[in-house]
Amino acid sequence: MEELVKRLGKRIRQLRRERKLSQEELGERSKLHTNYIGQVERGEKNLTVQTLEKIARGLNVSLEQLFRHLDPMTTSDGTSELLELLSERSKDDKALVLSLAKSVFKWGQRKNY
Repeated sequence: MEELVKRLGKRIRQLRRERKLSQEELGERSKLHTNYIGQVERGEKNLTVQTLEKIARGLNVSLEQLFRHLDPMTTSDGTSELLELLSERSKDDKALVLSLAKSVFKWGQRKNY
C-alpha cells in the first residue's frame, strides 16, 4: 500500500508539472493546503476518495487518468509516456500510429534476416 501511495504522489506531481502548476496553484484549485499537496506528492499521506476527486478536479483530469500507468512495469521504459500521448489522440491518429508501428516492426524483422 505504501508503494502505491508513493507512485500516486509521483503521478500527481507529474500531472501538475505537465500543466505548469505550482503546488500552491494546485492547492487553490483543489481547495487543499499547499503543504498537504507537497505531502501527497512525496507519498506521505494516504488519500481519501474525496481528496483524490478534489486533486483530479484541480488537475482537470478524471480519476481514471490519475490512476493511469501506476503499474511499475510501465513507468521506466517509455510505455506509460507512449500510452499517455495516445490516450488523448483521435481514433484516426491512433490507427495511424498503430499502422506505422507495425510497418517499423516488419522492417526491423526483415533487416535481421
